[in-house]
Amino acid sequence: MSSSASAPLAYRVLPSDHARSPEQRTAILSGDLGFGRTFTDHMVSIQWDKAQGWHDARVHAYGPLSLDPAAAVLHYGQEIFEGIKAYRHADGSIWTFRPEANGERLQRSAARLTLPQLPVAEFVESLRQLIAVDHAWVPSAPESSLYFRPFMIATEAFLGVRPAQAAGYHVIASPAGAYFHGGVKPVSIWLSEDYARAAKGGTGAAKCGGNYAASLLPQQEAHANGCSQVLFLDPVEGKYLEELGGMNVFLVYRDGRLVTPALSGSILEGITRSSILQLARDRGMAVEERQVAIDEWKAGVASGDITEVFACGTAAVVTPIGQLKGKGFSVGDLNAPAGEVTMAIRKELTDIQYGRAPDRHGWLVRLY
Repeated sequence: MSSSASAPLAYRVLPSDHARSPEQRTAILSGDLGFGRTFTDHMVSIQWDKAQGWHDARVHAYGPLSLDPAAAVLHYGQEIFEGIKAYRHADGSIWTFRPEANGERLQRSAARLTLPQLPVAEFVESLRQLIAVDHAWVPSAPESSLYFRPFMIATEAFLGVRPAQAAGYHVIASPAGAYFHGGVKPVSIWLSEDYARAAKGGTGAAKCGGNYAASLLPQQEAHANGCSQVLFLDPVEGKYLEELGGMNVFLVYRDGRLVTPALSGSILEGITRSSILQLARDRGMAVEERQVAIDEWKAGVASGDITEVFACGTAAVVTPIGQLKGKGFSVGDLNAPAGEVTMAIRKELTDIQYGRAPDRHGWLVRLY
């Protein structure tokens, strides 16, 4: 569906009549925020239908959505989403990181799920409009941020199996504390051999809820085996690394190479992933995007050829992987310290995001 727009959308701002007081907000932001538990006072909504295109852009009180029981999203899973953060810099200004890349990925996801494509400029503007009202919700504690969850759902009330002719785009936001309490620590990963995250020709490259729903059962298996995340292999041969339940994976080799699975059509193209690839090239590292067999990981850790492994994503940014476990095997050491390359890349990326280091690539966009 076309992403064109005749003119920028005009927003109506409808202030909430039940917004938290400054004292209540301060108490929330100074407590244990965790991730995705508390939400700001307002949200953005934009409607789309086949006749009118994008219209009725609003900033309004955060609250329940009203959906017809026959809404297509409830029956056929036409839903996509994004994850992006706002960061408060030392001078009090508020910035976000590579929002155009998120907007472009939302368009790709929309195309795969036959949803309307929101223009990238409108995606960025939706973040700016929400921050204009809820800027006080962006925390200032170290490593904290405001996490945006833009999402789109098919809203047409119709039970036929075809692309819906009405949709709603919304943005909600949640203040998030530091992902790692007490410092960054390596995690253990469980290898899923019985389940695949996505199929060849499926929706693996789209950021849609169904992919994450499919990962929940193997994620339970990982937790039952003392692991915090699950690793999926390719859906065709079942021997090449794909990604974790919600993160991309990297391997650091003794000779200085940084290797990550090549995008295959069933791997989500992470914004953090592409940023790390660029930062590694800036450092002069040899970067490889290619197929990586699970046996290469096992043998490489055992021989010392692979010295570090880490995962990356919007929420945690960079997470060291200390141990890989599976049926009848375990490689790595959960008690080993996080690797030097892993932590250096993590520091450089977060320093850019929080305005502590130069933004050489023009990735930051000011919201307030």
